[in-house]
Amino acid sequence: MMIYVDADACPVTGIVERVAKAHGLPVTLLCDTNHVLTSDYSEVRFIGAGADAVDLALINLCRRNDIVVTQDYGVAALALGKGAWTIHQSGRWYTNENIDGLLMERHLAKKARKSSKHHLKGPAKRTEEDDQRFAESFERMIQEALHD
Repeated sequence: MMIYVDADACPVTGIVERVAKAHGLPVTLLCDTNHVLTSDYSEVRFIGAGADAVDLALINLCRRNDIVVTQDYGVAALALGKGAWTIHQSGRWYTNENIDGLLMERHLAKKARKSSKHHLKGPAKRTEEDDQRFAESFERMIQEALHD
């Protein structure tokens, strides 16, 4: 089992590495060449800066029962299609049961942004509780994936 992180601006890479290291699981962080990323634990792969280059590289690497950490619903859908476990940086698991609804929400939000002249608020500032929620959810995912 491998853990792949869509690491461009991912706020949970440290948590992923800490939990994965406790289980002896390898981690690969993928980011584009516009980011500077180093790790003492994970393999870091720099992918060309083209649109969706990191996403495509991640999907090409992941396999059944790997774990993918991403905030991109499209990447999550493709990883689920390959039989991978997928988790959002919030700790929400992407599943075959919820991915269609999430993709529809993303589509509708994009349409709303295009039709509106008003700028929508971005996400709230990340808290310690957010990090704790992710860590607990990620730990549960690893436990389930190891026993699958």
